[in-house]
Amino acid sequence: MTKPVLAKGLRREVAAWWHGDVTLERAATREGFGQGLLAAAKKNDRVIALTANLGGSTCLDGFRKQYPQRFIDVGVAEQSLVGVAVGLASEGFLPVATSFAVFSPGRNWDFIRVQVAMSKQPVIVVGSHAGLATGPDGATHQALEDVSLMRGLPGMTVLSPLDAAEAAKAIAKSVAVKEPTYLRLVRAKTPLLTKKSTPYVIGRALPLLKGTDVAILTTGTMAFTALEAAKLLWQKKWSASVTHFGTIKPLDERAVLAAAKNSKVVVTLEDHNIIGGFGSAVAEALAKKPAAPLLRMGVRDLFGESGTPGQLYKKHGLDAATIARRITKQLS
Repeated sequence: MTKPVLAKGLRREVAAWWHGDVTLERAATREGFGQGLLAAAKKNDRVIALTANLGGSTCLDGFRKQYPQRFIDVGVAEQSLVGVAVGLASEGFLPVATSFAVFSPGRNWDFIRVQVAMSKQPVIVVGSHAGLATGPDGATHQALEDVSLMRGLPGMTVLSPLDAAEAAKAIAKSVAVKEPTYLRLVRAKTPLLTKKSTPYVIGRALPLLKGTDVAILTTGTMAFTALEAAKLLWQKKWSASVTHFGTIKPLDERAVLAAAKNSKVVVTLEDHNIIGGFGSAVAEALAKKPAAPLLRMGVRDLFGESGTPGQLYKKHGLDAATIARRITKQLS
């Protein structure tokens, strides 16, 4: 058994938290996105921000004030949101179309499929307020199927940043790449784990913790929960590695296989339905070269409901204590 070791490149406060009881600074990934988009717009005057009556909720207020001529609100019309974005893209602009994930891609998926993916237009679709982390807004506003919708589209990149700092990098990289992209964001403020100097490459996983007994593979803001579970496992004398996949598609299959190679159990953790989501992508990768048993943890073919994120995570078995308990049972 090897003692878990935090990866280099994380904020110093993370190490202090791991070894003690330090409270980490928090920010929402949507906030990081808003800051990153504003920075990208300063560098490239072809960047256009669009929204469907949700500019404030998707953190576009700063953009709207700074660049009013490059800000478009189409109203409550998500199909038009995509149509206008595609029109702009066809004229050489770089449109970033924002809404809640239940509305985009939830409501306008056919428009995204035909006009963006099939036409290979460089539109960045931003779905905020995804997952159980949306909390009190309830089932109608908790997107738990959006990754499966977008992962199935040919040529569509799917990104899910772990914190606000990575969200800022994700939008900056997406603008530079100029390909059909889906960027998944959350409403809730979550711990800041990375910093500006932390490497970020689309398609490449980020190791957070080195361990030997179990490999926890996670995506999005569940990364901190994965670290919490690893900390509890170490108290039970189990050594866990944690790897964050900020890109769900294309998946870093090498990182999946490397993490699974010497582990007794592979665990996937996501704030999404386990059907068709990140766990399914990992299962597909492991099917090519079977390794350790796979335990997929997420929402199990259910809709959400109202409650705080903490309450909902606990009910669905996505709190650190339940995760650690299930992993311990699997290892035993």
